[in-house]
Amino acid sequence: MASTERIRHFQEELERLKARLLEMGGLAEEQVRLAVQGLVAGDRAGIERVLTGDQPVNALHIEIDQRCFTLLALYQPMAVDLRAIVSAVKINTDLERVGDLAINIAEAALRYTVHPPVKRLIDIPKMAAIAQGMLRDALDAFVRRDTALAQRVLNEDDELDALKTQIFRELLTYMLQDPATIEPALDLILISRHLERIGDHATNVAEDVIFMVSARDVRHHAGDQASI
Repeated sequence: MASTERIRHFQEELERLKARLLEMGGLAEEQVRLAVQGLVAGDRAGIERVLTGDQPVNALHIEIDQRCFTLLALYQPMAVDLRAIVSAVKINTDLERVGDLAINIAEAALRYTVHPPVKRLIDIPKMAAIAQGMLRDALDAFVRRDTALAQRVLNEDDELDALKTQIFRELLTYMLQDPATIEPALDLILISRHLERIGDHATNVAEDVIFMVSARDVRHHAGDQASI
């Protein structure tokens, strides 16, 4: 009976951990959305709110790590449960970095707003929507242990990379034609790179899901590994 109660309590704590990861992912994603929204609207006040709004993400980062280490110490899980907690530690770090990238986007957006607009912003909001969607799907895959959804996240990364390259080429043309656009155009290029990095963090989460569920390391297209 004690063993059954222990297993039940462990599973409850694991579900709480997943819920906190989802909460952290939602906060980080919202920071990205607000930063890009502020950029497109030229809303300096909105952008500045992003710059001062990272405390909840940082607090969750610390809390989730503590939850993971407590679960490892108290229950010494095996196999898929062990992989779930190890993956949660890594995902937690990825989400905290997404929050940092939202700050980076906001800083570049704030600089951009002091210049006349270089061009109508179409591809950057599109990149943001893709990156946010990848992050949501990767976290859903983690909670549902859905490797098919995780694989779809990995497949979406190419579209994000292509948009970043397209933005760079277009802005380079503007900079060559008018030196006055160089400084703001460079900030837009930086923002596109930050968004691409958010997509990279989403793919990291997706890779962790595949490892958690099937014990396969798909980083760098690694071959299948035997299950633990």
